Amino acid sequence: MKNKKVGSKMKMKAIEISKKELIVDFDSSMNSLKAGDVVNLRFKMPKGTMEEEYESTVRIRGTVSWREVKMPNDEITWNLVFKFVQSLDSYFQRVKWRFITTFTLASLLLVSFFIVLMRFESLVYFKFNKFIYFYSLIAATFLLTRYIFGAFYRNVPINSTYRPGVSIIIPVFNEEEWIKKTIYGCLNQNYPIDKLEVIVVDDQSTDLTVENIWKAVEKLESEDAIYRIKERLHVYVMPKNGGKRKALVDGVAMAKHDLVVFVDSDSILKPNAILNLVQPFQDPKMGGVAGRTDVENKYTNSITKLQVVRYYIAFRVMKAAESYFDCVTCLSGPLSCYRKSLVIENQENWLNQTFLGQPATFGDDRSMTNYILQTHRTAYQDKAICSTVVPDKFGVFLKQQMRWKRSWLRESLRAGTFIWKKEVLMALFFYVGLIVPIAAPVVVLYNLVYVPLFHGIVPTTFLMGLFLMAFMLSATYLFFKKSSLWVFGFVFVLMYEAVLLWQMPVAWVTFWKSTWGTRDTPQDIEAREKKLGKKQKKDPLTIKS
Repeated sequence: MKNKKVGSKMKMKAIEISKKELIVDFDSSMNSLKAGDVVNLRFKMPKGTMEEEYESTVRIRGTVSWREVKMPNDEITWNLVFKFVQSLDSYFQRVKWRFITTFTLASLLLVSFFIVLMRFESLVYFKFNKFIYFYSLIAATFLLTRYIFGAFYRNVPINSTYRPGVSIIIPVFNEEEWIKKTIYGCLNQNYPIDKLEVIVVDDQSTDLTVENIWKAVEKLESEDAIYRIKERLHVYVMPKNGGKRKALVDGVAMAKHDLVVFVDSDSILKPNAILNLVQPFQDPKMGGVAGRTDVENKYTNSITKLQVVRYYIAFRVMKAAESYFDCVTCLSGPLSCYRKSLVIENQENWLNQTFLGQPATFGDDRSMTNYILQTHRTAYQDKAICSTVVPDKFGVFLKQQMRWKRSWLRESLRAGTFIWKKEVLMALFFYVGLIVPIAAPVVVLYNLVYVPLFHGIVPTTFLMGLFLMAFMLSATYLFFKKSSLWVFGFVFVLMYEAVLLWQMPVAWVTFWKSTWGTRDTPQDIEAREKKLGKKQKKDPLTIKS
């Protein structure tokens, strides 16, 4: 900070910042500052302090004022407050956001033009390999249309008179670290108290989850009686482990309202999440609505950072494009709302779902979405926001991705039997979206292995296509979020092509498996015991303790 009057510089320790002011600890060196002085401030916004778009070095003017602070021991101290001459929103719009918006929009248009140009090239070479070049045409068309329809998407606005009753259901299993934050987020909603209840269903956790739930209840009850915690927060411990679907069904049976919201036990809701989530239900044919899921632990490491970009594009582009047709194919587990009557109508089939003789223990969200889609519409609300904890270890991340691919394949095959009844364009894009990722490993092998080895040709066009795809994903994130994390879009695409893509062939031949791989479900325990039994047969000297 530099005082304009005397030209001196000072270093200060900030204790709080908002879009309108900066508060710092008092220090004797600040005695020269007087209320009303205008100073030049220079500081770097720490990561996680505010939204991503604010993370950069700030140079702004501030007006000095002093604020009296009463300490717990009744002593009086002072904080120095700098009131910004313009809000941080105005500052960033002038020095950063306007440039980013213009640059990324122009870049996206240019990239789209190059992709179309490259597809015309594919038409020229179509006669040499019909399958490969036809695939490139439909893949590029599918990708571009996702971005186009995503751009046309609009959040259903808030109706000031529409406040239906909502029951939030949180199924929980061994989530001692995050469950308190999840409960707080569900109760801290800008929504009428008498129209919102929270039901926590514990599926026989073996850690301190239940103890932490009761601690959260006691803390909330002691803070303020006006929130009527005892009336609105219900805790039910299942008599035996039954799995996530059984926990959700038991929660629905306890719900008193007509709309039920499913929230994962590591999801943290923003204050306006429920208010935005319910708005599409003004349409009587709307059966389910998904909110947007952001990453809570985004700054942990590179693995979580690349998931930040991936999550945002999956919701703001892919789900938004599907929502344009009122046909979102996955109402995601972290935050989704359903008509209670539809869940009850389908709960027996959902609970007892099997595939090739194996119980369907994951993919709960896609499975229920399929039941809803057969008779009703589904939508996405971009302003209904929650954040979730994503894997920060590579091994756990890979297991999660394999589980998702298996459930995607299984439920996509189910959806394919009825999705043709929906809007024609939506149905067409659904089937294309099913074919493209399944065929992708073959196409990548052909371009990156077969062509260089047998024809001695560097696959420049294919590599350029990958680069443009990665740039489009990253630039879209930059356009919306104005964040330095946009570069991790490139990292995600590289990881997808090098690692995640090759999970798909494995999913083809194992998509009936019912193990999670990341938690001790009954199916995981059974699979582990079978594996141990086989190992003991091979090594009879092994003694089981």
